[in-house]
This record gives sequence, C-alpha cells and structure tokens, in this order.
Amino acid sequence: MRILVDTHSHTIASGHAYSTLSEMARAAGGRGLQALAITEHAPEMENSCGRFYFMNYDVVPREMNGVRLLMGAELNILDAQGTVDLPENVCRDLDIAVASIHPPCYRSEPTKENNTRAYVEAMKKPYINIIGHPDDSRVPVDYEILVKTAKETGTLLELNNSSLRPQSSRVGARENMLVMLDLCRQYEVPITTGSDAHIDVDAGNFTRAEELLEYCGFPEELVVTTDFEKIRPFINFGKIPGNR
Repeated sequence: MRILVDTHSHTIASGHAYSTLSEMARAAGGRGLQALAITEHAPEMENSCGRFYFMNYDVVPREMNGVRLLMGAELNILDAQGTVDLPENVCRDLDIAVASIHPPCYRSEPTKENNTRAYVEAMKKPYINIIGHPDDSRVPVDYEILVKTAKETGTLLELNNSSLRPQSSRVGARENMLVMLDLCRQYEVPITTGSDAHIDVDAGNFTRAEELLEYCGFPEELVVTTDFEKIRPFINFGKIPGNR
C-alpha cells in the first residue's frame, strides 16, 4: 500500500508550524505525493488565521511542484452541539474541511457522551469532509457510533500519523486507532490519512500510519488516499447534493 494523498497539514500561517506553503508543496513533491491538503487551524486556535485568510484562497494556485493543492481548514469543534469556528458560507468555499476536537478550544465537559455527540453533529454538516484525529483518550468517544455515523454521512475518519509519535500529547492513540480501524473494516467505512505535518519534512510522512495499517491488515480498498481519484468524491463538498 502506498499513500499518495495527505489530507491534513499546516504552514506557518497556523501560528505554531514552521514551514511556508511553498516549502510544504516542495516537500510533498519530493515524496511523490499526488495531492496535499493545507488545512490551517481555524480562528479559535490561538495565534492562527482569521476568517479572511480562508476567504482569500482563490489567489493560491492549485498545483505546485507537480502536487495538487487542496486549500482547506482544520475547524475546531467547540461544543457538544458540533459548533465549528468558521461560518458555513466560508466553509462551503474550501476545497476540504477537517473538523477536530482540540482541548484548548473545546467548551463542553469532555465526557464520552458529549464528545460523541459533538462528532456526530459535526459529521451531519454537509461541508465537513473529515473528522481529524479522533484518537485521543483525553477526548473519549464511542467508536461504534462514530464509525456508523461516518458511514451514514459520507464523512471520512482520519488515521493521523502525528498522533502516533512518541512525543505526541494525545493519549492512547495507537490503541484507539486499532479499535476504530477494526470497526471501519467491519462496517466497510473508508478512512483517510493525514500527516498533520507542522514542518515540511513531515509533509506526506506516513511511516507510523503505514506500519499500523500493515499491522492490522487493513484493506487497501478502504484507504481513499492511495489515489486521488478515490478521495475525489469525499472532498470539495461531495456530501452536498447537486454541488458538483
């Protein structure tokens, strides 16, 4: 299995990353990627981009260094109602939208019930394509409900390479991913892969994610990032009827 699309990465615009857009695209090209999503942190993340940053994406070329660029956002899920921190009219114009729970931005008590509801309500929004890193034991979730809702809504669940780093602040990621992947196999729910790179050397780096997929024998047909054509129906708001 060779992963050719990275659906989650950040540049210096996110406030705590270290490479420019050009540097990220060059690194992705060097790794032979077909496509790279630039998903800057949305405004509730401290020192990240404001709304107008995302509204100005039309100035960015959609191919650099032979790599297709998907200009998007990593939205912060703010509460158990699935509220996110960019308005719908902005989100609908993004190429790709990841929605994640980050403890500094999350306002509800992080119980399993609240967290599961937050993810479910976010997945119901037609402009959200991916749930980012649902693998942190600090934010417990009912994985069976998560996976079934992903299937119902056409939302991708992310296998996040950065969560598997030994230095990651996320707790229990490998064990949680194995539970999620087993359920995705059982219910035939596709997944995506995100490097969550915050520096160019990690753009398209899936070393740990690939090891995990091999370890559990996860079927390649359920990994949409092995070819851009496989992921195309899930991005650019393929969830919105009549949008394309």
